[in-house]
Amino acid sequence: MHGVKRGVFISFEGVEGSGKTTQARKLVDWLAANRLPHIFVRDPGSTPVGEKIRNVLLDKESRGMHAKCELFLFLAARSQLTYEKILPALKVKKIVVTDRFADSTFAYQSHARDLPRRLIAVFNRFASAGLKPDLTFLVDIDAAKRKERGKFNDRMETETEVYHQKVRQGYKVIAGRAKKRFRVIDGEKPVDVLHGEVIRHVKEILARKGYKI
Repeated sequence: MHGVKRGVFISFEGVEGSGKTTQARKLVDWLAANRLPHIFVRDPGSTPVGEKIRNVLLDKESRGMHAKCELFLFLAARSQLTYEKILPALKVKKIVVTDRFADSTFAYQSHARDLPRRLIAVFNRFASAGLKPDLTFLVDIDAAKRKERGKFNDRMETETEVYHQKVRQGYKVIAGRAKKRFRVIDGEKPVDVLHGEVIRHVKEILARKGYKI
C-alpha cells in the first residue's frame, strides 16, 4: 500500500439480469480473500437516504413517474452515495466496487428515455463530484434472454423489452466512447469463466495503482 495514492473505483454495468451483481459480489469475495481493503455499494442505495430513494424508484406503484423525475431521483441517490461512501473510502485507499454508477444514467435515462445527453452529463458531474470509475465492466447480454435468469418484479425490471434493448444499445455506445475504461464481457459465458476475466483485469489495474496481491 506504500505506493498507493488513492483507492481504486470499479463499477459493474449491464441490463437487468445480465449477471453484473453476481460478478460484483464475486469480486468483493476475492478482495476479501486477498485481504485487500474495500467496500461494496450499489447505486442507487447503500446509504439511508439512498435506500429510501431506491424504494421509490423501484416500487411498481411508481409506474406513472415522469422520466425527468426519475432522472433527478437517481442523481440525488448517487450524490449522497458519492459523498457519504465512495469519496471517503477512496481517500483512505480502499477499493470501491459498485453495482452501477453514472454510466447507467446515460443508458437508462438518456438513451432509453430520450433525455438530452449533454444535460445529463452536466447533472452527472455535479451530482458525483466529477468522479468516474477507474475500471468499468459491462456485462453484456441480449436483453431478450434476461428473462431466463429469474423473476423480475420491480418498476425498472418490468419495463418493456423494447426499452431494455435500448438500454443495452446505450451501454454499447458508452463503452465504445470510453474504451480505455470499459471492459465488455459476455454475460452468457459461465459465471466462473467471467469471474476469471474480471480478476485478470482487476489484477492489472491494481498492479498499476501500486497494490500488492
